[in-house]
Amino acid sequence: MLHVSEWFCLGLSCAGSWGGGPSAYSGMLISSHHRPLSPLQSWGGSHQPHSWSPRPLGCTCAPFSLTGIVPLSLTNMACIHSQEDPCPKLKDQGWATRLHPSIPKVGSIKDFPGADSLKDVEVLRKAMKGFGTDEHAIIELLGSRSNKQRVVLPRAYKTSYGKDLLKDLHSELSGDFRKLVMALLKTPAEFDAYELNSSIKGAGTDEACLIEILSSRSNAEIKEINRIYKQEYKKTLEDAIKGDTSGHFRRLLISLAQGNRDERENVDIALAKQDAQALYAAGENKLGTDESKFNAILCARSKPHLRAVFQEYQSMCGRDVEKSIGREMSGDLESGMLAVVKCIKNTPGYFAERLYKAMKGAGTKDRTLIRIMVSRSEVDMLDIRKEYVRNYGKSLYTDISGDTSGDYKKLLLKLCGGSD
Repeated sequence: MLHVSEWFCLGLSCAGSWGGGPSAYSGMLISSHHRPLSPLQSWGGSHQPHSWSPRPLGCTCAPFSLTGIVPLSLTNMACIHSQEDPCPKLKDQGWATRLHPSIPKVGSIKDFPGADSLKDVEVLRKAMKGFGTDEHAIIELLGSRSNKQRVVLPRAYKTSYGKDLLKDLHSELSGDFRKLVMALLKTPAEFDAYELNSSIKGAGTDEACLIEILSSRSNAEIKEINRIYKQEYKKTLEDAIKGDTSGHFRRLLISLAQGNRDERENVDIALAKQDAQALYAAGENKLGTDESKFNAILCARSKPHLRAVFQEYQSMCGRDVEKSIGREMSGDLESGMLAVVKCIKNTPGYFAERLYKAMKGAGTKDRTLIRIMVSRSEVDMLDIRKEYVRNYGKSLYTDISGDTSGDYKKLLLKLCGGSD
């Protein structure tokens, strides 16, 4: 058996059959000597092979020939990269860590080695004791601990001092810096539930926040958000959405809030073609628009499948699905559908755009800035930074530095993790 670093990921751009058909060979790892190796589940995956995975969208890597193993018609395949050097397109699309479990998340914040919650709360207590506050100590500590190391601090603080850490911090700090510190001391689901509730309650609704959270979280994360929301706000998230939105936009949010998207990795190219045709028939090729068909496909299909659908759609009608949505829809539904598509196509790129828009022009959308910097700091912040430089010609670090100030800026920059 070859060492795992000698194995390669394989993605095919077309289906075909030989012997038992493509389903019999899906998920097969191919060695550099063109010999079939074990299926994916033999090295830790749980996938049962049943269909070909597509070539990554936009991949320009050189094809790799399997002449002698498969018919020549099947040699137009995706690139093959080693485990240490996964296909950059796969990584851009968020597939790398799933195809290669050993690849770490690309967050800017990681576990602090040897962190001790009792020692940490002693630092925080000293920072707030007496006259004045040592904001630098608070920034250095909270900006260098992972979420799981931060969320245990309130209990450790109460254990050591019989006081409420959140109340003490709230009384010592102010403004956006205080909001950022409070966000860092919530679990991801608590923070998401809080942000969703803040977007719904009171005058006006922050539709973009609702879509941002519900389109970018996994099924498990959305189910945990639903549980926390009901626990904290004494009503279901679905009921809250129903009471504050309407029409097809409401349906889109309710569909996403179910946390029931197909999360299988493999893609059935024939079904992707059918879905692309269905979207075309429901929009560009129809007088009026069947919004329900867009809703059903965009909210239920897996993200890898939808990337294949978008590529098939482009090939079929010569127009990007985003442009079609812009032509066929308007208002909150248009912006909601576009956000779902952008997030599925390229999640780091979507968040880079959200951050850019939060800071450009007069004023800063600090809630958006705080939410994304906190929620993505351990997930894909390094990829977001790359997308930011690529799309806007300057680093995220530079824009945060120029658009914020004081302790608030310092802590945001800690979450950013550096310049590019």
